[in-house]
Amino acid sequence: MTDREFIDFLYKAEKMKCNTRHSWTSSGRKESVAEHSWRLSLMALLLEDEFLGADFNKIIRMCILHDLGEAITGDIPSFLKTKADSQVEEKAVTGLLNTLPSPQKEKFMELFREMEELSTQEAKIYKALDKLEAVIQHNEADISSWLPLEYELQTTYGEKEAEFHPRLKALRDTAREDTIEKIKREGTQ
Repeated sequence: MTDREFIDFLYKAEKMKCNTRHSWTSSGRKESVAEHSWRLSLMALLLEDEFLGADFNKIIRMCILHDLGEAITGDIPSFLKTKADSQVEEKAVTGLLNTLPSPQKEKFMELFREMEELSTQEAKIYKALDKLEAVIQHNEADISSWLPLEYELQTTYGEKEAEFHPRLKALRDTAREDTIEKIKREGTQ
């Protein structure tokens, strides 16, 4: 990779720091896409010793890169995302990756395919953690930032993705307990 290719790619990826998500931080500001990806990566690091045989180098790469398309498209909350939105995001990712030289372009494209297919243990771990991070972030945000549909969504979001592994299921159950406690403590819709 030339210096110019390196810097140009970073210029595009920097928008992950500028584009905000639907989530709010505990300090009352919108969370950036990059902040979500950072904490998702930290979650994977913290769990590395609990998933023997899983390639955590690959999982952390997935966590860092998974929302790269949002540098171009911005964030669309999962409960609003349509198939057309997903296709636009996929094109954005492909466009960004096509600016990379080989072999990085092919490595990253293969990683995105694996993430999309969810056929490997690594992809399943990344996806469950991605959903869990969003639930945890919502639990940390002021409840006034929640939409009415999120009161129920917070108790179910990511359940299916976490089901495949007892540790992930337990973490999801604990986050659900936190949600229920938050609703009791801070009020309802």
